[in-house]
Amino acid sequence: MPQITYREAIRHALADELTRDENVVVLGEEVANFHGAYKVTEGLLEKFGPKRIVDTPISEAGFIGMGVGASMLGIRPVMELMFWSFYSVAFDQILNNAANVRYMSGGQICCPIVIRGPANGGTNVGATHSHTPENVLANHPGVKVVVPSTAYDAKGLLKSAIRDNDPVFFLENTILYGEKGEVPDEEYLIPLGKADVKREGTDLTIVTYGRSVIHSLKAAEVLEKEHDISVEIVDLRTIRPLDIDTVLASVKKTNRVLIVEEQKPFASVGSQLSHMIQREAFDHLDGPIHRLATVDAPAIYSPPVEVEQLPNPNRIIKAAIEAVA
Repeated sequence: MPQITYREAIRHALADELTRDENVVVLGEEVANFHGAYKVTEGLLEKFGPKRIVDTPISEAGFIGMGVGASMLGIRPVMELMFWSFYSVAFDQILNNAANVRYMSGGQICCPIVIRGPANGGTNVGATHSHTPENVLANHPGVKVVVPSTAYDAKGLLKSAIRDNDPVFFLENTILYGEKGEVPDEEYLIPLGKADVKREGTDLTIVTYGRSVIHSLKAAEVLEKEHDISVEIVDLRTIRPLDIDTVLASVKKTNRVLIVEEQKPFASVGSQLSHMIQREAFDHLDGPIHRLATVDAPAIYSPPVEVEQLPNPNRIIKAAIEAVA
């Protein structure tokens, strides 16, 4: 099976869906001539032409609004945000219009739009470019929120997202764009709302998603070799809908749980998970639910300080040891 980068996997998914369905279009800041801020759309303009790969002004409210309107008329726009941190500029278009239109029209109007782009911290670009908005987005009924951790998942999940009839917010961790993984050339889809057990274990369940999956896998190797702790890792892959059944099955197997996320801890995805686990699996827990999140402060430019703000293998190892103590 060929190995390609996370960036290339997303590009392949876009190319596949542009080929399969003539209603799919890609719009965003510099996605055509400049190939996107992180070169995800490289080569698509040459292959599919300027009517389907379209540069937009740097005006998130304007071009997201245009995509929402186009989706209501049968087009399937894939909108690229240069950074997800700027989603708040288009808050009305994303959450007041796209998320609500199917409910407000009694199911008569769908909004099959995908909004995708880089998110999260770790690139030393400061507080205004390092947001993790999945908890805010997932708070709204009517949308789906996807956070892939591997190249394989990114391709399969994005293809499913483009074919979905609801708004799908696709958050790509900036640090992962260069990470390689095995991705088949042939057609495959990964259903939205289905978690994946990335590693089997017996002593502790780590529930996580995005880049924290990679950190957790590295931590699990050390925990097994140096501390004799067997860790099972559940990758949520989709934040909404949330596959709580897979999480609960793992917790009932290991009886201890650590939630790892690149969010601030207050009112985060981990907060919701903690509530659901204690409600549905309280009698199976042998200890309190532990959480590891980003330090509750704006992202800082300093590289060594930002590393310590975010979850990393060393912080996960320490939290896991506390969780099984």
